[in-house]
Amino acid sequence: MRSMNGDDVTEAVAGCLAALRPAVDRDWTAVPAGGLEWDCRTTAVHVADDLVAYASNLVARAQDGYVPFALTPDKGTGNADLLQVVEATGGLLAAAVDTAPPGVRAYHPYPYGSADRAGFAAMGVAEVLLHTHDMARGLGLPYEPSADLAESVLAWIFPHVQPGPEPWPTLLWATGRGELPGRAPVTEWRWRNNLVVATERCTLTGIRPAAAHDLRLGGDGGFDWLGGEPYTGTQQAAGLLVKAYQAGVHRPEFGVFALVRNEDGRALGGIGFHGAPDEEGRVEIGYDLVEEARGQGYATEALRALTEWALAREDVDLVLLAIEHGNTASQRVAARAGFVRATVEEEHTAHDEHGMETGLGLYLRRS
Repeated sequence: MRSMNGDDVTEAVAGCLAALRPAVDRDWTAVPAGGLEWDCRTTAVHVADDLVAYASNLVARAQDGYVPFALTPDKGTGNADLLQVVEATGGLLAAAVDTAPPGVRAYHPYPYGSADRAGFAAMGVAEVLLHTHDMARGLGLPYEPSADLAESVLAWIFPHVQPGPEPWPTLLWATGRGELPGRAPVTEWRWRNNLVVATERCTLTGIRPAAAHDLRLGGDGGFDWLGGEPYTGTQQAAGLLVKAYQAGVHRPEFGVFALVRNEDGRALGGIGFHGAPDEEGRVEIGYDLVEEARGQGYATEALRALTEWALAREDVDLVLLAIEHGNTASQRVAARAGFVRATVEEEHTAHDEHGMETGLGLYLRRS
C-alpha cells in the first residue's frame, strides 16, 4: 500500500494509452465498453471529463458542487486524438494533486461531501483503471494494471472492502466487474473518501488503511507530526485499524483520526473508536496527544467533537471512555467534554461482561 499522488495518475493514464492505442483505427462508437451501457468512445470521453473535473474542483477548492462545465471534444475528433485528450486531462489532475497543499479538501459527493488531494488522485486512478478495463474488454484487448496501483486504490478509497488474494481481481469484484471466490457478487457499490470532523482549532482527519499501515511500521502516515513522530498509542491504534481492514470488519467512520491543527497543518495526536457500535448502541473512544500538544485543550476539543458526531447517529446511544484511575489529566478532559463517571454497577458490568481491564474507570456520555 502506498500514498496516492500525481505519479500514480500518470502511471494509470500511460497504461490506458498503451492498452487502447492498438485499436484506434476501429469504430469505438460501435463497440460497447464491457458490461457498460456506453460505447467505448463515450467511455473514453467520460474518463477525460472526470479527470478534468477532479482537477478543477481541487484547484478551485470547490465546496458545494462540481465546477460548472463539461468536457466536449471537437466534432470529428478521432480515437487517437481522444486518447490525447485523456493524456492531457490526466496530466492536469496529476499537476493539481501534486501542487495542492496537504490539508486542502474540495467537493466530491461520496460519502461525506469532500476529498483531499490523495483522494482525488485515487478516484482519478480508479476511473482510468476501471474504464480502461471496460474498453479493453469491449475491444478484445489485453489489459491489467500493476498490482501496487490496484492495491493502493483499494486501500485509499475502498477501506470497507476486505483485501482479496490479488488486488486487481478484488478491485474488479468490488466494482461489480468480476467474481471473487467465497464472496457474493457485487451489484451496487460506491468508493468512500475519508471522514473529517471539525473542532474549534483542528480537523479530525480519518486515517485510511494505507496511512495506518505506514504508521504501524513507524512512518508518519503522510502527516506532519508535532515533535517529529506520533505518540505510541496512535501507532498501536493504527495497527488495530490495519488488522480490522485485513479481516474485513473495518468501518471507516468508526476508525482512527489524526488531530490536525488548522493554523499550521501539524498533527497533534490521534483519536478514534475501538470499533463500530455494538448491538446496544455503545461505542468506545480512545485518544492521545504528543507531549508538546498537551495541556492546551486540544484533547477536549477533539473528544467533544467526535462524541457529538457519534451521538448524532441513529446507531449510537452511548459513548464510553475507559481511563486509568491515576490519570487525572484524562479524567479532566472527559469531564470537560461532558462525560460522567459510571455507577459502581455499570463498572462491574463493564469488567465482568465486556472485559474492561482492572485499574480502569468507566466514563459515559449518553445521547
